[in-house]
Amino acid sequence: MNETLRERILKHLEKNSRIDLHDLAVMLGLSDVELANEIANMEKEHIICGYTTLVNWDNTDKEIVTALIEVKVTPQRGMGFETLADRIAKFPEVTSVYLMSGGFDFMVMIEGKSMKEVSRFVFEKLSVLETVLSTSTHFVLKKYKDHGVQLSDEKKDERMMVSA
Repeated sequence: MNETLRERILKHLEKNSRIDLHDLAVMLGLSDVELANEIANMEKEHIICGYTTLVNWDNTDKEIVTALIEVKVTPQRGMGFETLADRIAKFPEVTSVYLMSGGFDFMVMIEGKSMKEVSRFVFEKLSVLETVLSTSTHFVLKKYKDHGVQLSDEKKDERMMVSA
C-alpha cells in the first residue's frame, strides 16, 4: 500500500517537527509553497494539532511526577463518554486522556510536583466527579522511551577486554 503525500509529510513532522521545510520539500519532491500549503491545510483540518518538544525531565533539576490513572465511569445517557472526557481534559494537571477497552474506561496521564500532589488531584478533583466509579493510580518510576524516542543513553560496556 502506497503512502499518501499527507502521510509522508506527517511521518517526517512527527519524527522532527523542527525539520527545515525547504529540506522536507526537496525530500518529497515538492515546492516550498506546495508543502507550506499542505501543512497549513492539515492544521486547519485539525490533523496537525500542535508542535511540542519532548523533554527528558530526568536530566534536569526539576522534579516531576508522572502518573497513569485508570478510571472506571458510568457513561451519561445521551452523552456517552465525551462530556466526561472533555471535563477531565480541562484540568491543568492532565496531559492526556484516552478512552480504553478492558476493565477501565479512561486512561488519564497527569504530571505533578510530588506524589502527594498527584494523590490530591485524584481524591479532590477526579474521584469526586459524579460519574466516576473507581480509579487506579500508577506512578511512573522511570521513562525509557516516550513518543517513539529512547530517553536513556545506551550504556557502553567499559570493562577491559581480556584475551588469553
